[in-house]
Amino acid sequence: MSNNLTNIPGLDHIAIVVESIENGLKFYEESLGLKVLIIETVESQGVKVAKLELNNTHIELLEPLEANNSIGRFLAKHGQGLHHICLCVNDVKQWLNTLEDNNVCLINREPVTGSQNRKVAFVHPKSTNGVLLELSQV
Repeated sequence: MSNNLTNIPGLDHIAIVVESIENGLKFYEESLGLKVLIIETVESQGVKVAKLELNNTHIELLEPLEANNSIGRFLAKHGQGLHHICLCVNDVKQWLNTLEDNNVCLINREPVTGSQNRKVAFVHPKSTNGVLLELSQV
């Protein structure tokens, strides 16, 4: 693969599915003392998102807007918990092309709009040893 770790600036966030952003924040804000950077609704992804600051990365809480979207189905099947990890990349489209050229199973072949209007794409857990991986353009 032509890309290497120098082309990945770092970990952007770890995403956790919660039944309720408000209830989830009680632990992360009150018990851990993390600061909320933003709470927003991302209609295109069907989620309410709370992004919390954690040194040089973030924890992202995801609350499904509907029971029948991907996050709602995840919550119903697995309960609250770890959903995905997200890496920062400089060019999501370039990474998608490179990964596709290397026969990596992609969920998105083109970037979509995610939280904070960033270009994002997901790599299927089949290709990542069982972990849903998001790529987020910085």
